[in-house]
Amino acid sequence: MSHEIEEHSAWVDSPEEEVAVATPLDVSVIVSVQNEEADIGEVVRALGSELDRQGRSWEIIFIFDGVGGPLLKAAKKLRETYGKQVKTIIFKNAFGESVCLSAAFEHASGNYIVTSPQYVQVDPIELAPMLEALEEGADFVTPWRHPRVDPLLNRIQSGAFNWIIRHIIRMNFHDLNCYFRAIRRVVLEDIAVYGDMYRFLPVIAHRQGYSVVEVQVRHIKEWGKAGWFGMGVYLRRALDVFAVMFLTKFTLMPLRFFGPVGGVFAFAGFLITGFLSIEKFVYGETAIRPLLLGGMMLIVLGVQIIGFGLVGEIIIFSQARNLREYRIEKTFE
Repeated sequence: MSHEIEEHSAWVDSPEEEVAVATPLDVSVIVSVQNEEADIGEVVRALGSELDRQGRSWEIIFIFDGVGGPLLKAAKKLRETYGKQVKTIIFKNAFGESVCLSAAFEHASGNYIVTSPQYVQVDPIELAPMLEALEEGADFVTPWRHPRVDPLLNRIQSGAFNWIIRHIIRMNFHDLNCYFRAIRRVVLEDIAVYGDMYRFLPVIAHRQGYSVVEVQVRHIKEWGKAGWFGMGVYLRRALDVFAVMFLTKFTLMPLRFFGPVGGVFAFAGFLITGFLSIEKFVYGETAIRPLLLGGMMLIVLGVQIIGFGLVGEIIIFSQARNLREYRIEKTFE
């Protein structure tokens, strides 16, 4: 996962101005700070205490995504208290979760990466079974908050979103909206995260051949708006679902997506123009109709969409040697 921090006007601050320690740690916790209400002190105390209880070495990296003010002073006090265990990365402007994750990963030194919200959303004791799952062979652990503690309407919307995703990707994930995740380092080294795709990291990791497991966790707190969201939010979620469907099913077979879509448009155009041709040559209808122009446009559009699929197939064919859908777990010779 490559990323140039300078592009985003960021700087890293740790007590001795070190980017990474020499000895690998057990766990690096990445926390994206998105607003002034973030409870970074509670995050450090809760997760740090639990990791100490488990006897694991750890660090917490806060990424201030265009957020400053009193929180930066609080982060400075945490660095003074915890030393190298607390690091901060500061963006002058907001760039979103994916950029934050990429930037923090470059400065993380843990063998396991834990991504956490900016507040204590899940009981910290749940870190134990999640990290144990990684030690038992899983590459990615995604949580399932159950039972949920947020408002009923929010639970219904979240449940509907996850139900749609499950039926599209045919994977039994119940809570892709929860970002309290435990990830083996090699996964983030291999997967590029961009846009809003951080939401679907478990899906992408599974698609890349990694072992992804779901662990039920105790939900203790939820932030955010309650009730209906704006139309823009639902539109973005619909586009996200469409993107996931394409990435999981048609990445290496683009013609199987563009072909049927273009075929429907072209077929509709041929039906329209065929009907008008019969009217003209059989029944003598000579009137010029706008419907004829519409039919021709549908044919052209259909052919173009099919052409996109063919171009995609050519690209996949030319790069086939560099593409790999599988991941070998063990080899015995």
